Amino acid sequence: MIKSGLVTLCRKLEGLLRTDMNSVQKDDCSLSPISIDLIEPNLYLGGLCAAKDVNTLVKYKISHILTIDICPLPRKILELKNITTKYIQLSDQPKEDLLSYFDDTEAFITEGLTKGAVLVHCYFGVSRSATVVIAYIMKKYQLTYREAFEQVKLKRSIVYPNQGFISQLTLYKEMNYKLDANNMKYKIFRLNIAADQVRKVKILPQTFMDLVKFDPGLTQTQPEPNVYRCKKCRRVLASESNLITHKINGDVCTKTYFLEPLAWMNVTQTTQEKLYCPKCSAKVGSFSWIMGCQCPCGVKVAPAFYLTPSKVDFTNVVKNVEMTF
Repeated sequence: MIKSGLVTLCRKLEGLLRTDMNSVQKDDCSLSPISIDLIEPNLYLGGLCAAKDVNTLVKYKISHILTIDICPLPRKILELKNITTKYIQLSDQPKEDLLSYFDDTEAFITEGLTKGAVLVHCYFGVSRSATVVIAYIMKKYQLTYREAFEQVKLKRSIVYPNQGFISQLTLYKEMNYKLDANNMKYKIFRLNIAADQVRKVKILPQTFMDLVKFDPGLTQTQPEPNVYRCKKCRRVLASESNLITHKINGDVCTKTYFLEPLAWMNVTQTTQEKLYCPKCSAKVGSFSWIMGCQCPCGVKVAPAFYLTPSKVDFTNVVKNVEMTF
């Protein structure tokens, strides 16, 4: 009887933990104070309760709301005709990719400020929304993360981005406040985000398909001159720009050729596999989204997509050119 009672109690607790998140947030807001702070003229940073309270929105003349949370705002707010909203579904976890939204959030804030007042919020207004506002301040005034953080913290003392978001803000500065798909650190960052998703669902989600690059062995009008070819059949396997490099003692390591995932590798439906030349089927390398690979130099690379140097040749002779007339 005692054991049966404990099982029933555990099931009831589990049911409570699975309560709809919208209901939880609604109850929380009925008990929590409204938190909102002016960061710059007409730019506010706050919590969910501020964004859900119509009186607060009217008081501060909010015309644009940017939400970064796991749930969107309630319909009563989304249907307000005098307010423009933008929603980014994202939890407050260090592995979440907020960096890839910085260009869009900066544009939304900038446009909103030309038309009225902007409220940027997450659940508490501490980490996710603070990160977005800090990114905006960084770009506007060409500041480092630390400088922008201190400036925002002066206006809202509770701001505290998680460590993952801090790293993303630092990289944002390195990219000169604009997403650069060719930046090596940004490539590695997105591959790591994708690998975390592959670890969960065992395939590459559709939202990361852009990471799988064009097959450089196919005929093209402007091929790159420096390529890696299969040693056996001379088929082009990768271009120099596809390399994911790391350094050892200050120099780029060439003991293994780590690459971006390429279309011929078939990396979307499995977590790891050997790589075979698409023309002659010779084994040329391997890939692993989860386990990665340790380079002979000692550096661990994960995820890893690599060609074995002994199986390929480097050349700058261009042959796969499509003739145009």
